[in-house]
Amino acid sequence: MKKVVTLIAIAGAFAFVACGPSAKDKEMAQKKADSLKQDSTNKAQAAMMAAQKAKADSAAKAMAMDSMKKDTAKK
Repeated sequence: MKKVVTLIAIAGAFAFVACGPSAKDKEMAQKKADSLKQDSTNKAQAAMMAAQKAKADSAAKAMAMDSMKKDTAKK
């Protein structure tokens, strides 16, 4: 009886291990993780570029306002 229970336990362990993810499943999961990483990198770069553009626009606006003040002061 002990041998039968042992064989069943060993067979169950092999069946459990065999049910793990296949190489194809692992590859798909890695591709998905890489895609998500690339998406987050692209979003971060876009946000950084938008912040730089806003800063440049703000500086240009400040220069224009300063120029307008100088023009009105000369009159």
